[in-house]
Amino acid sequence: MRKVALITGGSRGIGAACVRLFAESGYAAVFLYRSSDEKAHALVEELRGKGLDAACRRCDVADGKQVRETVADILRLYHHIDVLVNNAGVAHIGLLTDMSETDWNTVFDTNVGGVFHVTQAVLPGMISRQQGSIVNVSSMWGEAGASCEVAYSAAKAAVIGFTKALAKEIGPSGVRVNCVSPGLIDTDMNAELDENALRELADETPLGRIGTAAEVARAVLCLAGDGASFITGQVLGVSGGLQI
Repeated sequence: MRKVALITGGSRGIGAACVRLFAESGYAAVFLYRSSDEKAHALVEELRGKGLDAACRRCDVADGKQVRETVADILRLYHHIDVLVNNAGVAHIGLLTDMSETDWNTVFDTNVGGVFHVTQAVLPGMISRQQGSIVNVSSMWGEAGASCEVAYSAAKAAVIGFTKALAKEIGPSGVRVNCVSPGLIDTDMNAELDENALRELADETPLGRIGTAAEVARAVLCLAGDGASFITGQVLGVSGGLQI
């Protein structure tokens, strides 16, 4: 029976790289996206054109009702979900004193609420089958904190806490929960950084460069697979050795 991976925020960046890699690795890769219809459907067509199993559903992970309905629809079609990758996220750059309550809530509703909603919808099936793997995508800023990204840093720190606590809670059920913590990765989320800032961060990285979405996806696939069968509750840095 083909394994099924559900990936949130799968239309671009790290999410799209995960969709490609899981599909190429033999999974049925199903992904959620919020608004990028053109990119999402283009990715599905690209993978299906290669004979791979891919599908997408439009869903705002911050909306619990939407999530429950979408996951139920996916389960009706695929019957089970073996791997969940909680990748969907939004960032906010600016001074905390200038940040609106609406912007704060948007960051937490997506980055933390989304992880809660999708995990809660998927988890009963994993527990009943006594198997499954969840990989959450945090950030090095969730560990170190980033100036002018207080909400994002706090939300990603919450994802790490969620990972460690849930791993203890559901470990007896045979379900693993881990987390990747990317550093500076070449994605749209870092598009607001100017060339000088990117160069400085690359120079501070021991490997001397910016990472790629594909490199993060490989770490996610590793933690999701059977090769990591005795790994749970862990945070894997994918940062080229950058520590701030």
